[in-house]
Amino acid sequence: MGIYHAGSRTLQDRVGVRDLADHVGRSVGEGIRSVAAAFLELQPQLVLAAADPASGAVWASVIAGTPGFVRATGPRQISVTGGPSPADPLTAALATPHTPVGTIALDPRTRRRMRLNGRLRPTPRGFAVDADQVFANCPKYLQKRETYETVSGRPPGPPRHGSELTPDQAGFVAAADTFFLASVREGGADASHRGGNPGFVRVVSPGELAWRDYPGNAMFLSLGNLMADPRAGLLFLDWTTGRTLQLTGEARTEFGPDDERTVRFTVTHTFDTPAALPLRWSAPEYSPANPDRDR
Repeated sequence: MGIYHAGSRTLQDRVGVRDLADHVGRSVGEGIRSVAAAFLELQPQLVLAAADPASGAVWASVIAGTPGFVRATGPRQISVTGGPSPADPLTAALATPHTPVGTIALDPRTRRRMRLNGRLRPTPRGFAVDADQVFANCPKYLQKRETYETVSGRPPGPPRHGSELTPDQAGFVAAADTFFLASVREGGADASHRGGNPGFVRVVSPGELAWRDYPGNAMFLSLGNLMADPRAGLLFLDWTTGRTLQLTGEARTEFGPDDERTVRFTVTHTFDTPAALPLRWSAPEYSPANPDRDR
């Protein structure tokens, strides 16, 4: 099946889920169905994954807008009005034609998410993505947030750069219940979601994070990418203040007993922006699928 490459297949075979992955993979298409188009038009934010064309660093970013700012404008195309701030690490990538990009629209209100990967085209009002892969994921490990408010007139604070986590950033990561993972493969990029109870991401040191890879859909798209290319980006959101913490570096997967997996991420650069987003979400209701505690 064309959606999988050697990295994904290696992991599927090691865990013994190739047949399940093939079954799940049949839901991946190139077209955007009407229900997916309707879902996109309700979303106030979109997460993106790509590699910076100059440095090659992989980043995850997020943009927000009035619902309808992301729309399906063709059977295999979405159009996005607007973009990240000029200082965002992905600004150059989103202005470069044919950039491989991964996107994920996640709705905490309904615990639904949709991923669309493809090639980017800059447009006068933002950018468009011509889809190669379109699919939905199950609601596992996705925290529910009932409502959000949009705060206007508060510009983002100046971004703070670094090469490792500060104590404040380490505390932010340790308290997170959600983050987004950007990964790349030859000719493509992917944005995926990771969730758990606060503490599911461990700060091993100012330069290293670790998290358990919980059982998912058996596709191993993200970890398959990382097996072939360790470059990765992480995005943490403060759902109540709009702060974003973007990290870039490299990730590797370690196997333990019973094929339990731990992903270790080495930080090479940090990008911390206060009030980057105008959205203020209500308190979370944690997913019933979240493990009670991590080892």
